[in-house]
Amino acid sequence: MTQISGKARAAARLAAVQALYQIDMEGTELRFLLDEFHQHRLGAEIEDVEYLKADVAFFDDVVKGVDARRDEIDDMLSAKLAKGWALPRLDKTMLQILRAGTYELMARKDVNVGTAITEYVDVAHAFFEDREAKFVNGILDAVAKDVR
Repeated sequence: MTQISGKARAAARLAAVQALYQIDMEGTELRFLLDEFHQHRLGAEIEDVEYLKADVAFFDDVVKGVDARRDEIDDMLSAKLAKGWALPRLDKTMLQILRAGTYELMARKDVNVGTAITEYVDVAHAFFEDREAKFVNGILDAVAKDVR
């Protein structure tokens, strides 16, 4: 894999988390959301912020996959949370990071486990402090042990 495709996949992962957050918060219909990201976000410049070119097919797979398998993913994540914790208690962005990472570990056998976990820890660092990024690492590591 070239460095460019690695960066394109990293950009796709970050965009997928943002798209999943939008679905969760606004209830945007999937096809409209994907169109919005394709037309206006992936690789675009918005208010002087340039978005990286993303691997669009990878972005689509993660967003559609999480949407289609949300119940299965949420069951897997719920089983990994500490006693007394439930998914609704998690920060909404954190939940989308975990959902996307779990989907990738479950469905994208072409992606190395370490790469997937590291990439979602990096996404967590874009929104949170080290403590939360370590939480993402721990949960996704536990998921990987079950699905790989």
